[in-house]
Amino acid sequence: MAAFIACYVGLQRDPQPHQVPIAVTGPSLPGEVQEALGSAIEVHPAADATTARHALEHHDVVAVLSAETPDHLSLKFAGAAGTSTTSAVSDLVNAYAHGAGMHVAAEDVIPLAKHDARGLAGFYVAFGVSLAGFVLGSNVLGLAGVMRLRHRLLLLTGASVAIGIVGAILVGPVLGAAPAPLIPLMLILALLAASAAFTTTLLGTLLGPIGLPITTLVLLTVGNATSGAVIGADLLPAGARAISALLPPGAAVRAIADLSYYGGSHLVTPAITLALWAIVAGGVLALRPRLARRRATAG
Repeated sequence: MAAFIACYVGLQRDPQPHQVPIAVTGPSLPGEVQEALGSAIEVHPAADATTARHALEHHDVVAVLSAETPDHLSLKFAGAAGTSTTSAVSDLVNAYAHGAGMHVAAEDVIPLAKHDARGLAGFYVAFGVSLAGFVLGSNVLGLAGVMRLRHRLLLLTGASVAIGIVGAILVGPVLGAAPAPLIPLMLILALLAASAAFTTTLLGTLLGPIGLPITTLVLLTVGNATSGAVIGADLLPAGARAISALLPPGAAVRAIADLSYYGGSHLVTPAITLALWAIVAGGVLALRPRLARRRATAG
């Protein structure tokens, strides 16, 4: 309870932008904007509008700032980056423009899906799939005395695939909240379910009754609170920002957004993160009896 309240309420108390990546065009504007806004943003100087737009469409930056005339700025942003991030960027740019005596024309060039107006679909589907994986792993723990290990591993794998398929179909074609290609989305959600299920089973096996509370704390509470969906990753405190992409929910949220809005341009890293969680936990589960027999023989 304390962890849940601290994470979900505490992280939303006063989110502050930290090195939010923005592409800025022009010979002098990048330096002026960086000097004025400091560490709140990370300026990516762009040679021209085409280069800047390419960076925005590939999620290398969250906004593009350029000077249309000496007293007018153009801000093009990706609404898909999340309302907290885009609001922070708009506020920063407006503050700079006000100080410089300029006007800003803003345009959302990568908007969120029609049925995900608040940009929370990724969070909810990641939370739901993580929870399903946790419940699956918890239930498989109770089957240790009646089912062989290989059958339990097959059950975890098959059920994780089923969870991924159902979750992707619901959030995609049925609800229209994640405009991602269906097959890759199924794969990402299946990996998320598998990482939660195998990790839950492993920690419950190794640590006994305390394993499930630890899994709840790490995956469901901290993992989902720091995923970067409710509060953009660039607005999280340093500690939360450091672990955000390393935990399965954060990796899944990034993958869902990348598939939905950025053509999968940065999909490899979160997919590898999810796969490693599932493979390492599953591998340790599979090898544990063999290692135990070796220790018994050596003893």
